[in-house]
Amino acid sequence: MNKVIVKENEELKANKSKEELVNVYEAKEFNLWYGNDQALRNIDFAIPENNVTAIIGPSGCGKSTFIKSLNRMVELVPSVNMSGQLLYRGKNILDKRFGVEELRTKVGMVFQKPNPFPKSIYENVVYGPRIHGIRDKKILDEIVEKSLKGAAIWEEVKDRLNENAYGLSGGQQQRLCIARCLAIEPDVILMDEPTSALDPISTLKVEELVKELKENYSIVIVTHNMQQAARISDKTAFFLSGELIEYANTSVIFSNPTDKRTEDYITGRFG
Repeated sequence: MNKVIVKENEELKANKSKEELVNVYEAKEFNLWYGNDQALRNIDFAIPENNVTAIIGPSGCGKSTFIKSLNRMVELVPSVNMSGQLLYRGKNILDKRFGVEELRTKVGMVFQKPNPFPKSIYENVVYGPRIHGIRDKKILDEIVEKSLKGAAIWEEVKDRLNENAYGLSGGQQQRLCIARCLAIEPDVILMDEPTSALDPISTLKVEELVKELKENYSIVIVTHNMQQAARISDKTAFFLSGELIEYANTSVIFSNPTDKRTEDYITGRFG
């Protein structure tokens, strides 16, 4: 009897672990062309929720193109064509019936260089919520405080909310942009080399923030900094010449990669 109970408990645990592994994105045979030039070839992998997934690779390998495909921002480039599937929570976002506005509400983006609006710190944060129809000052105030706290910058700016965002340092501006992203309560946060323009201290603050945010958000980060990928990500994808060469837990990629090209890249033999 006890053996039966033990077996049942093991099965319950196994089933629970399967249920807990939820993919926020799945790329299936995804291809992308800029005109006649193919930038991505047969990309096929899944991105789990509440993880930090890093995408690494040399310049021109397609990593930024891929991350911009996840919220269809890549479509802003003329002559882009795509094939295959990009599934966001099981729905193909390449289907023309899938609303791009809805997608970008769920999937926020933080860019390489901080890009605050030429407005006050407060107005930067409430920009998105106002677009979505929120007008109540009390609610907006709560959103500003919650978002700035979520981006670990509240204590630095709480007495400066009416000052122009351009008066902040580069690192503060980037965290403000993250707060602006959080204000619309996204499901996924895409980050395209978010610390490449920052000094080491600001970079560390953003990295610490990313590790905290994965408790509530799924994060995909493109980085040219392999040490950064090793420090903050749970999974790492290595892109080369538009192809996904290897994808695994970050510890495996950096300690025991299966493809020699991955090993050559992370050990600095090229790239």
